Amino acid sequence: MTDGGATFGLGATRSRPDVHRFSHDAMNTVFEVHCAHEDARYAQQAAAAAFAVVDRLEQDLSRFVANSDISRINALARGQATRVSPTTLECLAVARHLYDVTLGAFDISIGTGLEALDLDPETHTVHARRDGVRLDLGGIGKGYAIDRVAELMGEWEVESALVHGGFSSVLALEAPPGEGGWPLSLSTPGGGEVLVQLSARRRAFGASGTRKGAHIHDPRTGRAVAGRAAWVSVERRSSAGGSPAAVADGLSTACMVLNKEEIRDLCRDDTGLEAWLLLGPADGVTPPFLHVGGAEGTA
Repeated sequence: MTDGGATFGLGATRSRPDVHRFSHDAMNTVFEVHCAHEDARYAQQAAAAAFAVVDRLEQDLSRFVANSDISRINALARGQATRVSPTTLECLAVARHLYDVTLGAFDISIGTGLEALDLDPETHTVHARRDGVRLDLGGIGKGYAIDRVAELMGEWEVESALVHGGFSSVLALEAPPGEGGWPLSLSTPGGGEVLVQLSARRRAFGASGTRKGAHIHDPRTGRAVAGRAAWVSVERRSSAGGSPAAVADGLSTACMVLNKEEIRDLCRDDTGLEAWLLLGPADGVTPPFLHVGGAEGTA
């Protein structure tokens, strides 16, 4: 758990001899693959191949890596363009979709002008129509990497798996044999009271929250938001561009600044979307914990 950040807890699965866990440091966090497979060595090889994908994506998507795709985009002046990898372009397309559906509440440019970048899927090129656009994929990069890990695990025919990045971005594939789903829990930031227990299968989850003393700024207004935590769940089949974990990541970030009515509208427009919100004093809502969307959602 992070100090004050919102995450998910994973219930015990280690009592099963066929559930294996593999971990890898990347993107300033720890990625893990939990998978049920009769051949531990084969599962390890699949996880190693998946983690190699994560490392490659970090080299493309991190603004802290010199000459990464994102660093080159951030250096563009008006009228300039740069070629990027197909995966970078796909990730940017998902980010732009989320910018549109949240009306700018999720903005990887943090207000510097995402709409001024044109994406050309035929040439894998990004064109800038203004100076000074600066991208940071911290709110979507882990989720996108998890989607690609899950995709590769499927290619290796490891179907019963759960992948997470730092327990704030999670993708549950098929459940272990004989189980209804992977056990997940939502707790108050800091690992306190358990708020919700879930059985996860074919769903992606994203969590966002402010650490103690920290703030998130609404990219639409610049207003600081603190004291809130948000968890979002997305059906794997209904996500944009086949990237449910990236979508869940981005929407959980957006839910940090959207009001209750705006979040309710998002869930109404997408029946595969659920959100759990732990609101702060400034929201003035009682009770402070809300579940919006889904069969059991309240508004």
